[in-house]
Amino acid sequence: MSTLCATGKHDKHDVYAAQCPCRDVLDLLANKWAALAIGALEDGPLRFGALQRQLQGISPKVLTATLRRLEENGFLHREIYPAVPLHVEYSLTELGHSVSVPLAALRTWVETNLDQLTA
Repeated sequence: MSTLCATGKHDKHDVYAAQCPCRDVLDLLANKWAALAIGALEDGPLRFGALQRQLQGISPKVLTATLRRLEENGFLHREIYPAVPLHVEYSLTELGHSVSVPLAALRTWVETNLDQLTA
């Protein structure tokens, strides 16, 4: 018998199952820096420095690790332009754009409800 995910739509995937690879993706997307980096790239490609300025408080080391994980999982595309100095831009893939919609809704919900959450 096959299992269903929490939505009941995907055969063989169950985010509540300990060994389901869905959990790794959920862990990545639930990370604040990953969610914010995806949001920052919604309007188009950005270079590393521009991303770091937009994501106030992130260290270069954490930003680098976050971008690598997002790229490895297919959410970001990294484009290297041969120039001196090296020019690298990050942009969302189709998958990245698709996940940006629910993440944008979550960011909006947090901003809207912050007063209640901190009361």
